[in-house]
Amino acid sequence: VKKTGIEPIPTGYLVVEPGETVGWMGEADLIPRKKPQIAAAYSLAAQYLGMRLVYLEAGSGSPETIAPEMVGLVKKVIDIPLIVGGGIRSPDAAKKLAMAGADIFVTGTIIEKDKEKLFDIIKAIKN
Repeated sequence: VKKTGIEPIPTGYLVVEPGETVGWMGEADLIPRKKPQIAAAYSLAAQYLGMRLVYLEAGSGSPETIAPEMVGLVKKVIDIPLIVGGGIRSPDAAKKLAMAGADIFVTGTIIEKDKEKLFDIIKAIKN
């Protein structure tokens, strides 16, 4: 990173149930899906420790997104951008996360399978 001059951006990375492969590979202690207050506490701690972003990750290919209630609670307690990823397969899911407070969206699996869905997801987020 130093040799290439890429700016390292400190990010609080929280893996939420189900976690999928990233949870397994990283041997992560998963944040329980139905305990948004735990995610909020960790996110606030990340901000206080100097992180410039918080990323709530459900895992690539997750059968469901991060719960909008968790996104909303985390966004309420932090003053830094919130990234949400994992399980975002539809414009409706993306819109719910945007309305809950997500600032940045990470999609992968759905784009690999159906590139056209990207435009529908972007449109839903912008509206």
